Amino acid sequence: MANSPQAKKRARQNERRFQINKARRSRIRTHLRRVEEAIASGDQAAAAEALKNVQPELMRGVTKGVMHKNTASRKMSRLASRVKAMGA
Repeated sequence: MANSPQAKKRARQNERRFQINKARRSRIRTHLRRVEEAIASGDQAAAAEALKNVQPELMRGVTKGVMHKNTASRKMSRLASRVKAMGA
């Protein structure tokens, strides 16, 4: 348990950041799920639109420190190639 005033403040800040980061991760996962569902349904137009919507969310997660840059890039690349393959 935190004893010093500084440690108590850090504990409060950590809890607040945890809640914010949790919401941000959940938002990113929701957008990713929408792309997956559009791909599964076979609707390329919906998949392309969902892909366009997930890009800024992933990059925002990177700038906010929720996920690593390479992780976001890898997810984007794999989703984009799957959506592109739907048209072929």
